[in-house]
Amino acid sequence: MFIRDYISKDYPAFNIEDSIDDASEMAKEFGYSHVFITKNGELMGALSQEFLEESPAGNLESLEIHFERFAILDDGNVLDSIKLFYTFNANIVPIINLNENYLGYISCEDVFSEFNKYPLFSESGAVLTIQTQDLHYSLSEITRLIESNNSKIYGIYVSTINKDNVEITMKISHENLTSIDETLERYGYTIVHKHYADEKEELMKDRFGFFQKYLEV
Repeated sequence: MFIRDYISKDYPAFNIEDSIDDASEMAKEFGYSHVFITKNGELMGALSQEFLEESPAGNLESLEIHFERFAILDDGNVLDSIKLFYTFNANIVPIINLNENYLGYISCEDVFSEFNKYPLFSESGAVLTIQTQDLHYSLSEITRLIESNNSKIYGIYVSTINKDNVEITMKISHENLTSIDETLERYGYTIVHKHYADEKEELMKDRFGFFQKYLEV
């Protein structure tokens, strides 16, 4: 899942001397959150379409002080883009090489098309968040308890950790959900959230937040 395998080039970057109106119109036409500004092939920064729309007429150079500086290297991993999407409220991220030359972009649609291949998103199931006061928690023990009830784990991550407790969120198959609850509680885990309907749409509502927390583990 290297970034270089997902580079798209159909969305043009703008020269620093290009007009603000042209850049804003292009972003609206493509439906992207940002435009990227270059100078002699080097990425200078990005501006959001919303900011461009509110800016007075002129060229992009007049807005240089407002450039947002974010990008991902072409030898990075697709996972590395998630934090940038989330942090900059973007649906597109520029790709550069080590010389900071603009190579193209990756969109959130590209990323989630890739992740939709994984059971965490492709399989229907239940989302369960449990809490333990044991900071020396064991994911292997939790997995064993789930699987001992003939259920499958599609994904698991630490969603909250502090000095008092740890919260762990997982996506599991629908089998034997009541007995899973009972087993976890018997071993000292508190169930703080459960969504046992087909939660695929619910889970994807805050996809960037989900991945951000996953990456912070």
